[in-house]
Amino acid sequence: MENKQYKEGQSAEWISTWSQFIRQKPFSHTSQQENSSNIIEQVLEAIQQGDSCISATQAQADTLNDLVVSVANIQQQIAPFVYEDNRLYLYRYWALEQSLAQQVVRLKQQNIEAVDISAYPNLLTDEHQIQALSMVAKQALNIITGGPGTGKTYTLARIIAVLNQAMPNIRIAMAAPTGKAAQRMKEALQNSLNDEKLQDLVSEDLKQLNPITIHRLLGLGTTYQPRFHAKQPLPYDVIVVDEASMLDLSLANMLLSAVPDHARLILLGDANQLAAVDVGSVLADLQQVPALAENRMNLVTSRRFKEGALIGQMAKFIQAQEPNQNGAALLETFAEQVVHPSEIKSVPLQSDMEDQIQLEYLPQHMSKQFDRTPYYDKLMLGYQSYIEVLKSYLTADEPELWVQQVVKVFDDYRILAAIRHGALGLTQLNLHIEQRLLDALSLQMSKQGDWYVGRPVMMTYNDYQLGLSNGDIGICFKRSRDGQSQFEVYFPSLEKWVPATRLPKSIETAFVLTIHKSQGSEFTHTAVVLDETAKDLLSKELLYTAITRAKKVVSLLADQDALVQSLTVKTMRKSGLLEKINNF
Repeated sequence: MENKQYKEGQSAEWISTWSQFIRQKPFSHTSQQENSSNIIEQVLEAIQQGDSCISATQAQADTLNDLVVSVANIQQQIAPFVYEDNRLYLYRYWALEQSLAQQVVRLKQQNIEAVDISAYPNLLTDEHQIQALSMVAKQALNIITGGPGTGKTYTLARIIAVLNQAMPNIRIAMAAPTGKAAQRMKEALQNSLNDEKLQDLVSEDLKQLNPITIHRLLGLGTTYQPRFHAKQPLPYDVIVVDEASMLDLSLANMLLSAVPDHARLILLGDANQLAAVDVGSVLADLQQVPALAENRMNLVTSRRFKEGALIGQMAKFIQAQEPNQNGAALLETFAEQVVHPSEIKSVPLQSDMEDQIQLEYLPQHMSKQFDRTPYYDKLMLGYQSYIEVLKSYLTADEPELWVQQVVKVFDDYRILAAIRHGALGLTQLNLHIEQRLLDALSLQMSKQGDWYVGRPVMMTYNDYQLGLSNGDIGICFKRSRDGQSQFEVYFPSLEKWVPATRLPKSIETAFVLTIHKSQGSEFTHTAVVLDETAKDLLSKELLYTAITRAKKVVSLLADQDALVQSLTVKTMRKSGLLEKINNF
């Protein structure tokens, strides 16, 4: 709680400082009313929460005097704030929404050559997947959504195969917001393209498609200026973007601006997942635009979660809940319909196992002195197989032969935290899991600085010199080069080795991820920690995203009030994108 309060204190201080700064010259040449600072702070606070604007009356906007401009006068005057249809924006976010709306309408209205799909009547059998193929065959802008296992990539593979047959020399780009999501997209796509039904349609070039991050696709460098944009569009005929729920206003605007007039854009995603970390909830907004009804298709039949499967049932349970429910009654219903609370135990993973959910409640109102060691031990249970495979690597005559197996086993399990700070936040959890691994492998003496064999790490920003992106995850190994042994990190999503000494000090240990950072990933077993101190930050989207990262097992360690919060609070970001698209 201390950490959280400190962060909130920092945020409040930053907002207050900027509010005072922006009310002075050169931004303003008149005196504002006393309550103008209040409305400015509301806008800045909303931006930190991911909203692009706030609701405001004309009278509230008028308190800003020359700091605000109405849309009617925006061509004649520039100001830090824009007032439009009872919404108050910082100019930057109004401009981003306006530009993105224009790009959406451009692609919506774009006429492209239709593809005849009549020769492929048996390629798909699911009604919604067939409609998705038909949609992409006719239109430039295409949005395909669906929950886990509904066949988004399966459907995409068939769409791409048909387009590849119909359009000679077609140029296709595949991208995702993070390196991990791009790697997962690559694996799923290759599996789908290897289907026997597609062998006559799929060329070797198609099998070689290599999804990359959106940043790499656009050529975003250290200046954050894209190489490809409206005046220099991307050189592709089809552009596919997976995990589109992670698109924020800025990235979505750059992406759509760079799509050439002749190209098809396909956005794939799950609209029930978390919105972007930065401002905007683009995919969710596009789902609400009536004019785009013909440009989107929602897949509903889940093949990952069979009828009655627990993780699928829990995902549906989360989506079905309404706000303002009695907490005790809700938890009782949750126990009856999803899982009864018990104790987290070790779960042996098997390829043909039924999915499982474990739920253990944390004691309410834990003091700082409360011993959390038993919970660290229980969360460590999922990493026992990782410890065993690392032992094999460390004792092997040819350890390099074990690298891929280490990577595979590591991706079987991950701990997801809702917050960074506190005894059960990401930072402390990583420290405790790391110590248990070092003790189990007797690696304490061979640790050099932060580095040791088996340390998983995640990039926290884009490093263009190293060719690494924010969210890329690697594992540290010991390698011999030129007769010398050194720590190097292997990044599976890039099939790339980087000496540990070249990696930034800001790189984070990644036994534990925040739920936000886990988007675009899949693990066989996911442990989700919902601490009491995270209660005010929890939502249905956060919990849904966390549990649907798991393919077979979810272990939920939760405070009861925090679980109630995550089952009943829906995130509704304030935006004017929908109205702007409708007004064009």
